[in-house]
Amino acid sequence: MRRIVLVGDIGSGKTFFSKLFKYPVFNADLIVSNLYKKDKYLFKKIKKRFPRKISNFPLNKEELLKIILQKPNNLKILTRIVHPQVRKKMRDFLNKYRKKKFVILDVPLFLENKHNTKKDIIIFIEADKKKIADKINKRKNINLKLINILRKNQLPIRVKKKKSTFFIKNNFISKTAKKNVKLILKEISK
Repeated sequence: MRRIVLVGDIGSGKTFFSKLFKYPVFNADLIVSNLYKKDKYLFKKIKKRFPRKISNFPLNKEELLKIILQKPNNLKILTRIVHPQVRKKMRDFLNKYRKKKFVILDVPLFLENKHNTKKDIIIFIEADKKKIADKINKRKNINLKLINILRKNQLPIRVKKKKSTFFIKNNFISKTAKKNVKLILKEISK
């Protein structure tokens, strides 16, 4: 099994591209969302750290958002609590699909958390900044202050590019996206 890792800026289209590869996808954002809804152990740990800020199980994203916006450093505290659970889920995923030719990892802080190995195929998804901004602004309940806090916790784009094996220019046209994925799969299947 080879790991295809998608990296890029927030809103560049990583999740969209992950589905086009038609291999099992580990979507860290989706995992975190499910953990907030279902993991009582995680809830207790976060409640213990922020007793006056968290009300009832399941975790309320609005409460977590307030914690982060109140003090951006709280994002690092939450990350240290949540990431061990996400890593465990990723190990389980990799074990489950170890006999597949490829798996896709859509993990926003993959490089930042040093999950990468020399064998990983890292694909940088690049998109026009204006198109990214338009896309982000169309999301429901978007908070631009939160987006900026999240970006500050990520590696600079130039570093992500430097660590990447392949690049895809996302023009937000489905036909072009599928063609780019097909070309990369052909190249890495040699």
